[in-house]
Amino acid sequence: MAAARAPILGVLAAYGEARGVDRAWAGVRRARAAGRQVGQATVTHLPFPDARFHLVTSFDVLYCLEEADERAAVSEMFRVLRPGGRVLINVAAMPILTGNHSVLAHEVRRYRASGLRALLERAGFSVERLTYTNTAMLPILVPLRLLQRGVGLAREEDDDATREMQVPPALLNMLLDRVLALEAAVVRHIDLPCGSSLLALARKPVPDAD
Repeated sequence: MAAARAPILGVLAAYGEARGVDRAWAGVRRARAAGRQVGQATVTHLPFPDARFHLVTSFDVLYCLEEADERAAVSEMFRVLRPGGRVLINVAAMPILTGNHSVLAHEVRRYRASGLRALLERAGFSVERLTYTNTAMLPILVPLRLLQRGVGLAREEDDDATREMQVPPALLNMLLDRVLALEAAVVRHIDLPCGSSLLALARKPVPDAD
């Protein structure tokens, strides 16, 4: 298995060997201090042999990459997967939701389902599931993002931008947590048609036997 962030590695480690990468040495050091197997590398040049993993995960990475690096990263995921292995990818979704959060997240793009499917299929993957998530947040996010773009996006150092990353008040946070937990139960069974994130599960095909 492979993942990029220490908390995710902690979850995956319960199911097998879990390894990850971080391009920043500070991130590698923190992950190793937490007991995770993490090396310093980029997603466009993964330091693993071909067909090494059963599962590769990528959460909130691809949308930060320029187009050439985006394609290279997906190709690397395909390379290090065993035939029949799967990739789980989460990205920012719906271009209409570009806003101040995009500034801090260094978004290059937000995806539509068709675009992410095409990206994966070009790399050789067979897409098994593709669903939007965080659908319950849209009544809040759509007018907020439209307003932010209308007045002009904040700069990265502005308070209006950094406020996007702050945890909301406890009561509101608890309410949102329960709403999203309900949504998570629903998405286990059906694909959602819209949302602020897009989640894909794809498989590396097994070559036909001669």
